[in-house]
Amino acid sequence: MKTIFPKKECHIPKWFMIDAKGKTLGRLSTEASKLLRGKETSLFTPGVDQGNYVVILNANLIEISGKKEDQKLYYRNSQRPGSLKIETFKQLKARIPSRILEKSIWGMLPKGVLGRNYYRRLYVYSDNKINYKKDKNGENIELNNKEWIKIEI
Repeated sequence: MKTIFPKKECHIPKWFMIDAKGKTLGRLSTEASKLLRGKETSLFTPGVDQGNYVVILNANLIEISGKKEDQKLYYRNSQRPGSLKIETFKQLKARIPSRILEKSIWGMLPKGVLGRNYYRRLYVYSDNKINYKKDKNGENIELNNKEWIKIEI
């Protein structure tokens, strides 16, 4: 019996919408990374792009437990001497709340070409509305055109 090896051309990606309101950072990130990679399919193969699109709303309402709000640090560096910037979770949440989820999910994806392709399918918004509602002709796009799958975690 031959082993079935799925092809990228045979996979039709789905769109998943997740509301981050009141959710824990790590639990939400693991579920989003599984959906991005397509691990819920029965024919999952690590080296084949079988991922889905994931849209996360209300990133500013994400929660973490314990004292991590003051103790968890995020680093960024422009590679210039003395340019290391350090922020706490609370400071980054006030400045760019979607960056917290993006960095968390990026750490759970495979590093390399395939991981970068998965990451391009992630859309994180800090409020409850999606800003991209116009196409190239300037006409409004209805969000009902795609078959959205709402996820409750």
